[in-house]
Amino acid sequence: MTPVRVSHFSDVLCFWAYAAQRRLDELAKTFGEDIVIDTRYCSIFPDAWGKIEKNWKDKGGFSGFNQHLIEAQKNFPHVDVNERLWLETRPCTSASGHMFLKAVELVERDSCLGDPIQKSYLEQLVPRAAWALRCAFFVEAKDISDWRVHREVSQSLGIDYAQVEEKIRSSQAVAQLAIDYSLSQEYGVEGSPTFIMNDGRQKLFGNVGYRLLEANVQELLRPSTGDEASWC
Repeated sequence: MTPVRVSHFSDVLCFWAYAAQRRLDELAKTFGEDIVIDTRYCSIFPDAWGKIEKNWKDKGGFSGFNQHLIEAQKNFPHVDVNERLWLETRPCTSASGHMFLKAVELVERDSCLGDPIQKSYLEQLVPRAAWALRCAFFVEAKDISDWRVHREVSQSLGIDYAQVEEKIRSSQAVAQLAIDYSLSQEYGVEGSPTFIMNDGRQKLFGNVGYRLLEANVQELLRPSTGDEASWC
């Protein structure tokens, strides 16, 4: 059986993507080899300061956005939000974090050359690096647009940061990030997180419940008998 491919687009500064990571992990656990998850990024906070100043101008600015996230977290007890978020810690952009994660992806890809065993999603470095980066921001209130924080995340995961830097200096990482951003436009990704399945025919966006994600994957895995009416 051909595995279902899920392209997961998110922004590392997006709270909803942070809260939804558990659902993605659960999909990987539930379906195992029957699912392939592509980790991709979309540009929701390219200019984080400008976005918040504009969208929250009449709602308290950075302070209002901070309170919005603290209130939103109450509905997601499996994640934490630091009270200093966007007050003392204000990343300029999510783009540098995305470039770091694409560099990690390239480093891992190089290390797997010649290895016939394909790592499962939960064994890959990139999801763990993305989670560590999100926790550095949302839990520890660190500026994850800062390269020094990227180095800390690398060290915590046993990644050679010199190899990460090489992928960034060579422009390989930015090229891969450009592909993600281009694909997000091609698929009409409107926000973070967005789940794309069935070659773009199925798109689930935002705070989507796990059962809905699971049902979509199960439907794509269900073998066609050829007996269904054409309107099915």
